[in-house]
Amino acid sequence: MSQDVQATTGTATAPVTKANETLEDYTLRFAPRSYRKWSTGVVATSALGGIAYLADFAIGANIGISYGTVNALWGILVFAVVIFLSGFPLAYYAARYNLDLDLITRGSGFGYYGSVVTNVIFATFTFIFFALEGSIMAQGLELGLGIPLWIGYAASTIVIFPLVVYGMSLLSKLQLWTTPLWLVLMVLPFVYLMISHPESVSTFFAYQGEEGQGSPSLGSVMLAAGVCLSLIAQIAEQIDYLRFMPPKTPENARRWWTATVLAGPGWVIFGAAKQVVGLFLAVYLLANVAGASSFANEPVRQFLEIYTNIMPAWLALTLAVILVVISQIKINVTNAYSGSLAWTNSYTRITKHYPGRLVFLGVNLVIALILMEANMFDFLNTILGFYANCGMAWVVVVASDIAINKYLLGISPKQPEFRRGMLYDVNPVGFGSMLIAAGVSILAFFGVLGDTLASYSPLVAIVLALVLPPVLALATRGKYYLRRTDDGIEAPMHDEHGNPSGETLHCQVCDQDFERPDMTASGTGEGYVCSLCLSTDRSGTHVLPASP
Repeated sequence: MSQDVQATTGTATAPVTKANETLEDYTLRFAPRSYRKWSTGVVATSALGGIAYLADFAIGANIGISYGTVNALWGILVFAVVIFLSGFPLAYYAARYNLDLDLITRGSGFGYYGSVVTNVIFATFTFIFFALEGSIMAQGLELGLGIPLWIGYAASTIVIFPLVVYGMSLLSKLQLWTTPLWLVLMVLPFVYLMISHPESVSTFFAYQGEEGQGSPSLGSVMLAAGVCLSLIAQIAEQIDYLRFMPPKTPENARRWWTATVLAGPGWVIFGAAKQVVGLFLAVYLLANVAGASSFANEPVRQFLEIYTNIMPAWLALTLAVILVVISQIKINVTNAYSGSLAWTNSYTRITKHYPGRLVFLGVNLVIALILMEANMFDFLNTILGFYANCGMAWVVVVASDIAINKYLLGISPKQPEFRRGMLYDVNPVGFGSMLIAAGVSILAFFGVLGDTLASYSPLVAIVLALVLPPVLALATRGKYYLRRTDDGIEAPMHDEHGNPSGETLHCQVCDQDFERPDMTASGTGEGYVCSLCLSTDRSGTHVLPASP
C-alpha cells in the first residue's frame, strides 16, 4: 500500500514529499482499519515473538547470584504483579483504539508536548535492551565462531537495519516463522535438567547467593524487583503490535480479549518464567561446572553447557549459537522498530519537520552500538536498577490516569485524544506526577534519602506514580486535559460497536484520504486536515483554536 504524504511548511500549498506509508507504519498516527488486516491470533503471536530476548535469563541469574534464590523469586513475583496490573489498561486502550503508547500518553495526563519526555524514556529502553541483546549475540558469535566481540557487536547491529525497514508487515512474518524453533531450543535444557538431575531443584531453592541470604529480606526483594522492573517499558513494545488488532465485535470478543491480555500484560508471565529458568540454570552451573562463577550469568554459556550434556559438542555449540542469533534478531527488530517510532514522534512534534522513521532507526542503532562497545553488560544491575525508576514512573502514571481518573473519578476523558489542537501542550497531572515520582525514586535509589530507603526506590516510584495523578487531577479539576472538545467534524468517531470509525475523509493539505479518527476540521474553516499535517504545520494555520 503506497500513499503520498506531505510535510506541511505552514501553508496549504506546501511541497509534497514521497513516502511509503507501509515503510513508516503510521509512525505518528492512529493505525487505520484499512491497514489492520491481521487476525487476533497473528497479532498476539507477533507481539509475543518480541519477548524472545535472552536478557531475562541474564537478569534472573544476576539477581539470584546477588540476593539468593528466595529473594530473587519474591522479587520476580513483585515484578510480575506490578507489570500485569499497570500494563492491562494500557494494552486495552492500544488494542481498542489502535494507538501506540505515545499517543495514549498524550491524552492520559501529559498533553501534546508533555509526552515527548516519555518518548525519550522509551527510546532509552529500546537502545539499552538492544545493546544488552546485541552483547549476548556477540558472546555467542565469539564462543561459536571465534569472532572478536567488537566485530560481533557491529554485526548484531547491522543485521537488524534491513529487517526493520518494512515495519509491521515484515515483522509479523519474521516472528511467526521463528517462534516454533525458538521455543524448542529454549525449553530443552530446562526439561532435561528436571528429568535427568532432579536434585538440581533442591539445590536451586537452597542457593543463598553471594551475600548468603537464605531467608527472605524485604530490602533484597525490592532491590531484585527493581532490576526486573526495568522491563516495565516492554509494554510499549507490545503495544506497537497490539495497535494493529482488528475491531472488537460480538463475534470475535472472546478471541480479541484473549489476544489482548495474553500479548499485552500477559507477556510478563513468559518473562518471569524466563528469569526463573535463567536463575535455575545459573545455580546448576555454579554447583556442577568448574569456573562457572565467571560465566553463569551469560545465557549463551548456560545453554551451551546444558546442550553439551545432551548431544555432541559440535551440535551443542551450533544450536547454542542458533538460539542466540534467533533470540537476538526476534527482539532487536522490535527494539529498533519501536525506538525509531519514539524518536520520530518526539523530533517531529518539536521541530515540525518529519524526517521519516528510517533516519531515527539509524540513530537508535548507533547509540546501542556505542553502549555495547562500552561493555555495558558488566554494569547490568546498576543500569537497569536506575532506569527502572524512570520507566515505572511513566507507565504507572498513565495506568493510574486511565484506571482511576478516567474510569473511577471520571475527570479524565474516557476517549483517548492525541491530535494537535485538541490537547493542551502540557498537562500537569501526568507530566508533573511522572517528574515527581521519577525524581524522588532516583534520589532514593542513589541513597540521597537514606540507606534504608535506597532498597525501596521501586516502591517509591510505584506509590507516587499511582497516587499523584488523581491528586493533581482533583486539584486542577481536570482543566488541562482537553484544549477543546469539538474537532469540527460531524461524522461519528466510532462505529456501533465502539470501534474507531473506518469512514474516510480528505485531507486538504496532503491531498490524501484518511480515516475519521485521524482527522480534524482545518483551522482555516474550510475542509479537513490529517494528524501528520497538523504535526508539521509550523505556522499553526490549520490548528483549531481553543474552546472559548
